[in-house]
Amino acid sequence: MTIRDRRTGTERRTSNRYSTEIDVEWESTAGRQPGTMSDLSIDGCFVLSSGDINDGDSVKVFIPLADGMKVQFDGKVSNHVYEIGFGVRFEQLTSAQRDVLMTIARDAENA
Repeated sequence: MTIRDRRTGTERRTSNRYSTEIDVEWESTAGRQPGTMSDLSIDGCFVLSSGDINDGDSVKVFIPLADGMKVQFDGKVSNHVYEIGFGVRFEQLTSAQRDVLMTIARDAENA
């Protein structure tokens, strides 16, 4: 098996990433699991979690709001790092979902 260092090569991201530390839940065909969102952009996020997931899998990420509600974001796993976590590329965001992401990004920038 060849191990590829994902930190090398050209940058694939097209939008700014913001460091976060938000406890989230994520769901795949295996069920719902806890994780921590460690960074976020308008296009996707990285979730720290040791759950069983593969590149290309469909996932739902549930981001909590201050009022106790959660916003669901659908996406595909763009890359996973065994026992560490996975990157998600969001699919078809609504304007309300974009607003939530921009609020989180502003809060991260001001922290």
